[in-house]
Amino acid sequence: MTLAQKTIEIATAQIGIEEIPRNSNAGPEVEIYLRSVGLGKGYAWCMAFIYWCTQKASLQMNAKNPLKKTGGVLDQYHSRPLLVKKTPQPGDVFIMDFNNGTGHAGFVEKIAGNTIYTIEGNTNDSGGREGYKVARRKRDIKTVKAFLRL
Repeated sequence: MTLAQKTIEIATAQIGIEEIPRNSNAGPEVEIYLRSVGLGKGYAWCMAFIYWCTQKASLQMNAKNPLKKTGGVLDQYHSRPLLVKKTPQPGDVFIMDFNNGTGHAGFVEKIAGNTIYTIEGNTNDSGGREGYKVARRKRDIKTVKAFLRL
């Protein structure tokens, strides 16, 4: 099993986790994700979720986590140029850039044509970047800036 496969397995087990209270960027599990990158409650946590899943997989596989310990989507992207890919494969981290210093990220679970099926933290039913739960989504590849290959 690859690090990417193990990470997706861990992320899948988190589906359904929600903030308590909703829209607070807080709650027992959310705060564990945030602490994994050195942040307290109240911060956007999509990248913290990715880091936590990847770190947990790395420890289980006795492998090095290739990601930077950061809660910042664009910080992660800019700090890991060797991981950047333009075309996705399952297990990749997708990076979205909203051109105002904010971004959103999640895991690619599968690809079908121009659609990626994802597992994301801090999302909602409309696919927002400031949501309240870990959930599966689908997104158009055109909305994604790049992919990071674990």
